[in-house]
Amino acid sequence: MIINSIYILIATLCFGIIGNVRGKNLVFSSIGGGITWFLYSISSHYIGSSSILCFFIASVFASIYSEIMARILKTPATTFIIGAIIPLVPGGNMYNAMFQYVQGNINQSLLIAFKTLAIAGSIAVGIFFISSVFKASALFNRNFFKHNRL
Repeated sequence: MIINSIYILIATLCFGIIGNVRGKNLVFSSIGGGITWFLYSISSHYIGSSSILCFFIASVFASIYSEIMARILKTPATTFIIGAIIPLVPGGNMYNAMFQYVQGNINQSLLIAFKTLAIAGSIAVGIFFISSVFKASALFNRNFFKHNRL
């Protein structure tokens, strides 16, 4: 698990270079990808292989990590969220769905495609949930301290 996470960290680093992420943002974005994959691996070991819940847990962590790093480094959160969720993107499953379709296995293709869409949806819901919580807390803090000067 640890070796795979290191490989993912390196792959995320290369993806960040292609995406023109610079300096320490590149390093922290890559670290986010490695830690997210490690958390996914741990949760899939204990919960079940490639469970949608595992992807949700990992995407929630990736979003929390990205929001915190964005505030620490004063950079947009998307810089870190993209690097952190790249390892979770189910591109291989979508390829397999298309391959099964081309081979004429329509039922198998649909099964894989729906599973892939469920995984992508769980990743999106995890990111949306945490981003909404951070935005709501920022608005609350801004309005609270604006009206109640301590």
